This record gives sequence, C-alpha cells and structure tokens, in this order.
Amino acid sequence: MRYNNPVIKGFYPDPSVCKVDDTYYLVCSSFQYFPGIPLFESKDLINWKQIGHCLTRPTQIQLEQISSSGGVFAPTIRYDQGRFYVTTTNDTTRQNFYIWTDNIYGEWSEPVFVDQGGIDPDLYFEEDRVYFMSNGEDDEGIPGIVQCQIDIASGRKLTPSRTIWQGSGGRYLESPHMYKINGRYYLLAAEGGTEYGHMETYARSHSVNGPFEAYPLNPVLTNRNLGGYELQGVGHADLIEDRQGNWWLLHLAFRQIGRWQTYHHLGREVFLTPVTFDEEGWFTAGHEGTTLMTFESDRLPDSLIQAEQKLYTFDNTDWNIDWCYLRHPSFANYTLEPNRLLLRGNETTLNEAGSPTFIGIRQKDFDAEISCDLQVHAGQAGITLYMDEQHHYDLSVDRDDSGCKVIQQLTIGSIRSIPNEAAFALDNNQSVTLIIRAERERYRFFACIEDQEIPLGSAQTKYLSSEVAGGFTGVVIGLYASGIGSTATFSNFQIQYI
Repeated sequence: MRYNNPVIKGFYPDPSVCKVDDTYYLVCSSFQYFPGIPLFESKDLINWKQIGHCLTRPTQIQLEQISSSGGVFAPTIRYDQGRFYVTTTNDTTRQNFYIWTDNIYGEWSEPVFVDQGGIDPDLYFEEDRVYFMSNGEDDEGIPGIVQCQIDIASGRKLTPSRTIWQGSGGRYLESPHMYKINGRYYLLAAEGGTEYGHMETYARSHSVNGPFEAYPLNPVLTNRNLGGYELQGVGHADLIEDRQGNWWLLHLAFRQIGRWQTYHHLGREVFLTPVTFDEEGWFTAGHEGTTLMTFESDRLPDSLIQAEQKLYTFDNTDWNIDWCYLRHPSFANYTLEPNRLLLRGNETTLNEAGSPTFIGIRQKDFDAEISCDLQVHAGQAGITLYMDEQHHYDLSVDRDDSGCKVIQQLTIGSIRSIPNEAAFALDNNQSVTLIIRAERERYRFFACIEDQEIPLGSAQTKYLSSEVAGGFTGVVIGLYASGIGSTATFSNFQIQYI
C-alpha cells in the first residue's frame, strides 16, 4: 500500500502513541490553546480520528496570561493495568505532572505533580515499578536525560533524579521515551532543536538505569541534509509496534512552503515512518534514515484506504473536539449552535496574551478557500489567520454609528496596518460573505455583498511562519469578535481544501 504523510495535518506537534488491544491512541501538544492535549484514535496508524482532549477543565492547567507557545508542552501517553496516563509539562510554571483516566472517552483526573524539572516527560512501567523521565539536570546538576522512580498514586519520588544518557552530541537533547524490546532497554530522544537541524537518536542498555550505548549510526532519522525537500524538522518520535509485529515511528515534521522557501506556517504535523530491526537488535528508520512524503509499504494491506477530509463546516465539525480557544475562555461570550455561531466581544484583543472572544480550527493544508456569512450587529468581528498575538491577518467587518466597512488588517510584529478597506451601506440583518483564498505563499482576501465580490488585497504566508514569528505553533483559522459591546453572528462557514 502507498500512504501519504503527514497522517495528521496541521498544528498537532510532539506526537506520542500507545496501543491497547487493536486500537492506537495518540496525543499532541497544545501550548496556549484550550482544551489542552488533543486526543486521537486509529485502527491502522494511517487514519486518525480526534476523540477529545485530555485537559478540559481550568483546574487541570493554568493558562491565564501566558504568552504564545507557553503552556502545555510535549505530552506522553501510556497504558498500564487498565488505566491511561498522560504526562506533560506546563512550561509557563515549569511543572511536570500527569493525569489519568480509566475511560479514554471520558474525563481525565486532576494533575499529579512530580518534583523533577526539565520538559518532555515520559512514563515507563515495568512490573510494580514506574520510572519518570525528562530532559534537564539531575539532583547533582548533570544535564541530560534524567530519570527517577516514582509512586504512581502520589507522584512522590522514590529515588533521586539521575542522568542516564547525554545524547549523541546534538544540541537541545529532549523528548525521551523508554521501551523494553527483546530483553533490551531502548532510550529514544530528539536532538538538534525542533527546527531544520532536528533529528532522532537512540541508545540501548541491558538495564533500565543504564549505562546506555548509543546507536553507532546516529541519527537514526533526520531530514536535515535534504536541502530543497518539502519535509523538514523531523524528530520528536515515539516508537510503536503494530498488530502484525512491525515497528513504526510516529513523529513530527513540517512542510516548508516551497522548495527554496524555508518557511513553514501550518505548524509541526504528525508523520509515520517505518522501522526495521536488524539481527543485532539495532533499528533503522525510513528511506535511508529520512522521512518521505509518500511511502510504499507491504506492511499495510492494499485494501486499506487513506481517507482525507477536504470540507470542514459548522455542520460536520464538533465544537468540543475540532475547535479551540485561546487560553481560558469566558463561555458566556459564545453561543454555539449546530449551524450558527454567535460571539460577543470582550475587552481583550487579538494583540494581547489574554483570552479574546475567539474560536479556531487548525489550518490543515496550503491551498484552501475559507468563507463564512457574517452579520455584525455592533463593533468588530471577522476571520483571523492567527499565529500568535503579534502575527495574524484579519478580515473583519466594523460597524459603528457612522456606518459599516470591511477591513483587511495585518499584524506583523510591531507593525500593524490596514492596507485595504471598503465601506458599505448595510442594515443589521444583512450579511457580508468573507472569503480568504489560501495558497502556499500568500493569502488573498475578499468580501462579497449581493453577489458582488470585492478584492481586499493579499499578504504573504511567510510572515505567519515560525521562522518569522518564532514559537512552536501553527496557523489557526479563528472566528472572533473584538471589543466590549461587539456582537456578531457567523453562518455558512466552510473551509474547502483543494
């Protein structure tokens, strides 16, 4: 069978996976967005369906006033004796914690904190012992992958934190995961930073405590030397065995906008790469250690079809699963109906690290047409292409006592401009259709009133990229209302990917 990467498109970074019976479960980072930690399931590793989130209550995660790309970092999902566990970091408060559930479709527990620093925590279960790992420094101040044994009921450390591996020499050693395979312990990690030098490395040992012997040909997976190739930033992987005994890596990578355009704005996405063990117990990954956009694999049946959703609307999405908010929202400002959305603005704007009235869905591909009908009853509302509070493009309708106008507004760092606007005579019950046509290198903006389509300029996608904006997120297509007293009704929303 031939399958295409990414297997989960859009801003879903830092994947971690586990298998229970015949089903795989996967979680990703969510940073400043709420609910936190998107949760997916799959029967075949190719087709993934989001089934919820792990952090659904403000008591589980502190997100107030955090800056973009703060908050929830790099979760790990594991299963032991009938219970699911997810461990993660609140990078803003520098706290590692885990949550648990006995029902993967239900609510998760309140956080259990572990007194070990660093980020990217991992849990490894073996018989009656539980090991907690993260990157950082141990109790003696030695940097590397740090491990301690914990009491899983309380999070209390049972042993000192001790560095067990310092990687293969790459910068930013992170994302540790431990496995026991054929009597050996394998320690997987990412190095090089989650950028163009990202890579996956590993080591193995006869003891969970080490010492660990590095794979002689590290890195085992990287696209760092594939100049001009669309897929870059390969790393932060989790190893999984399928039902037939084959091994795979689920990992992040990103798609740059062009062969020589080293910018990416869709965020870090989820990729699947085959793994092969040799007779000596070492494993290799991908095509000569690289990840491809398309893999041919006899591990998957030819009858398996890789499905892809091309159309997203209010009707075929779930407000509680597909959509997200910035930090902790005031739900009184949102009326969510099956085919309509009513928003009430507040004092927080999109330019602030608070919780504006905003509900978003991740952009999943380069080429798309985004549209909705919008009635603004008072104030300002519209569509935003949101990277962070300092990098977003807005197409809005503004209504005040002097009349109504449609505005193209660009925020790029400290530069905020309104390059295009058009005034209209509209009553309160009349809709404007807002249209954004997305391409790899630019967005084009339009307003349509009474079947008259009016162009409102364009803007380059690269200014919403991680290379310009920084951070670890990707573009989220948001619907918003701004300012106290602003009210607006959105209908006929759709994203049609091309």
